[in-house]
Amino acid sequence: MAEMAVSLVVDQLVPLLREEAKLLRGVHNEFAEIKDELESIQAFLKDADKRAAGTEGDTTSERVKIWVKQLRVAAFRIEDIIDDYLIQVGQRPRYPGCIALLLKLKTMIPRRRIASEIQDVKSYVRGIKERSGTYGFQRSFEQGSSSSRGSQNAKWHDPRQAALYIDEAEVVGFEKQKDMLIDWMVKGREERTVVSVVGMGGQGKTTLAKKVFDSKDQKRYVVVFDDVWTVHFWDDFKFAAIDSKNGSRIFITTRNKNVVNSCKKSSFTEMFELQCLTQEQSLELFNKKAFKFDYGGCYPNELIGIANEIVKKWNGLPLAIAAIGGLLSTREKNLSEWQRFRENLNLELKTDTDLIGIKEVLSLSYDDLPCYLKSCLFYFGVYPEDYEVKSKRVIRQWIAEGFVKEERGKTLEEVAEGYLTELIHRSLVQVSSLRIDGKAKGCRVHDLICNMILEKHEDFNFCKHSSDDGQRSSSEIVRRLSITTIDDAFWECIHGSHVRSLFCFGNQEKSSSYFKGNSTKYKLLKVLDFEDFDLKNIPNNLGIFIHLKYLSYNNSNSGAEVPKSIGMLQNLETLVIRGIYYCELPKEISKLIKLRHLIGKTMSLIQLKNGIGEMKSLQTLRRVSLNMDGAAEVIKALGKLKLIRNLGLLDVHKQNESILSSSINEMQHLEILYIRSCFNDNESIDLNLISPPPMLQNLILQGKFKEFPEWTLDLQNLTMLRLVWPCSDKDPLQSLKSLQHLLSLYLDLYRYEGLQLHFQDGGFQKLEVSTVIRLSRVREIIIDKGSMPSLKTLRLMYLRNLKNIPTGIQHLEKLEYVYIWGVVDEFGERSSTEDWNWIMEHVPLVKILPQDYEEIKYLRS
Repeated sequence: MAEMAVSLVVDQLVPLLREEAKLLRGVHNEFAEIKDELESIQAFLKDADKRAAGTEGDTTSERVKIWVKQLRVAAFRIEDIIDDYLIQVGQRPRYPGCIALLLKLKTMIPRRRIASEIQDVKSYVRGIKERSGTYGFQRSFEQGSSSSRGSQNAKWHDPRQAALYIDEAEVVGFEKQKDMLIDWMVKGREERTVVSVVGMGGQGKTTLAKKVFDSKDQKRYVVVFDDVWTVHFWDDFKFAAIDSKNGSRIFITTRNKNVVNSCKKSSFTEMFELQCLTQEQSLELFNKKAFKFDYGGCYPNELIGIANEIVKKWNGLPLAIAAIGGLLSTREKNLSEWQRFRENLNLELKTDTDLIGIKEVLSLSYDDLPCYLKSCLFYFGVYPEDYEVKSKRVIRQWIAEGFVKEERGKTLEEVAEGYLTELIHRSLVQVSSLRIDGKAKGCRVHDLICNMILEKHEDFNFCKHSSDDGQRSSSEIVRRLSITTIDDAFWECIHGSHVRSLFCFGNQEKSSSYFKGNSTKYKLLKVLDFEDFDLKNIPNNLGIFIHLKYLSYNNSNSGAEVPKSIGMLQNLETLVIRGIYYCELPKEISKLIKLRHLIGKTMSLIQLKNGIGEMKSLQTLRRVSLNMDGAAEVIKALGKLKLIRNLGLLDVHKQNESILSSSINEMQHLEILYIRSCFNDNESIDLNLISPPPMLQNLILQGKFKEFPEWTLDLQNLTMLRLVWPCSDKDPLQSLKSLQHLLSLYLDLYRYEGLQLHFQDGGFQKLEVSTVIRLSRVREIIIDKGSMPSLKTLRLMYLRNLKNIPTGIQHLEKLEYVYIWGVVDEFGERSSTEDWNWIMEHVPLVKILPQDYEEIKYLRS
């Protein structure tokens, strides 16, 4: 973390020295010298955090830890000086003549103070550098990481070793997985194949591999590599593993999915991604460990409840459950003893020798991370436990913090998305919800990973939590605050001037009042996230936060206005306004030329007019209402936003259809487009895009559209299409079937006059989700064999005249879920009397809900 802190400071100094050379004058050389010192120290920082995390009593690691902490403090102090300088001197407008002289005199005292602070921190940095040689840190840093890991491993017991000798009767939850892997090993193709098991530390990869290995066939070779870390593993081994076409297998277990991907370059691969145990399986494993030699191997009744609570804490991680069960097998088996253990669980993890190994196994994944990913992983500890973090939200915050480095040909958002993917591939972050294209929509970290992160927060002063009970002294530098509960003591223990990021979760009414009174203490903020509670009063002095890059808040007060002072936030990159149904943005927002994402529920840009066209950094502009005089000027200005990727427009009028078409034609980077027409218009809109955005992936058209837009057929990158109320009597499927990359199709055709909907052979080859709503006249749906072969979910809702289930539904072999809702009572009655089971026996879940919602009929679930 010291490496990241130093790197962030150097990244700030470089453009400052380049762009402000004349303005800085006296302090320019001082900043330059600090930059040079920090760059030379960076050479000694590789793996410093890992070496500082040695076992208790390790004198060298303690000295390294102190040195690293001192360097981190120095980096924080330099960052404070830079940010203070930019407020006092650097970002003031330049004026000619007497005004410039007066301003210069006014800034003289701040200049002197800043120069004095720079001298102090220079001396501090030089002392740190000298001590690195005195204590011999250079020699220790030059040693290989493997020796460091080996020395640490000698200090704690590795619980994974038992997996090689575990009795078959003690294995829980792997029977189906073992059989699948054995089939991959002994059946299938003759060519050499790499079979892999991927999962987070402690999830049971080694146990599963051993069970498969014990069942292997000896007629061909099988090589097992357990716990592979390096992505270059296959490059080193592939030439030694001769492919004699007799079904040989290379079996690997790894925490990193990228290891598997590297094998695909020159071999067939099969990958099994482990999932955590269910609560039932977790209890079974815990029972086998905790009561193996007592109570006949079964829970005593009085311990069932507390056992459930203890097991639930580990979220199905076998290594932890087995270790906890083994430990409790040696303790008194009574309710008071187990309750005491549960209440002190975090302390037990830190101190008990049988449990320390769990933390160390997980820490190996952290140690293996490159520096730029460590801070990104730490960010998940800012959010409350078990919180689902939206991917786009955390990605934008990483960018605001400066964690994301530029890469040629990519936006910062694309680079950050790659960071998140790597954390997921390394099994450190879990995907909790998916977008239709398979990318992570929401994610979270396992409780044990979260515990590890929170410990690192304390070690590195990464984040202060309001639930920390004032454990950290007010003299320590705190960079981030995560607030869930608030009291007077909490604010008193915080030295607000050092805070760069503030997150508020819950305790709504009190939080807003406290922030209103303390806002001036946080003038150096870069991230301000109030998205999870209702901020009743938006501070009028927002302009003091000139370093702010990310601002998100929730406001249900319909009379609240966005203060004009927001125009002073020259560095703002993301502005998210939740809660307010309608929000009129002040014209001052057009001054925010660095703004990349502007998101609200329903926003009016009428005061901006041409000004919106000057915000050329905008990539996201969502839910803009055009139901106003002067809408044509706003729409025309939108055509200047060449970098826009996500655009949502509401209340589009017929009279503006031509201007809107012209503006959209200019948006060649557009990926997501949402257009909703004005429902008060009697006439229908006709969008005519001569050159539609070639990168468009998601398209939503809602309202009165004259005809089905034929230009959508040119969108060969389109993966999601949502059509709501287009006015047409033609079956749209005849045209849409040519969109061969479509993954999700949503049709809400209120005005459709046809009696039949026909999915023809060869159409929609990649479609996974199909939703059909409110085709009030449709009586029959036909699905040809060869249509929608990849379909997993089929939803049919409010089809009042539908007489039967879709003809040909039995052809959809990958169908997992059928949901039919709002059909006539006759349809619902037939679902329980007619023999439809044989037609949909391949579908795991089928639900049919008639018009009478009180009587819900399930065909099968």
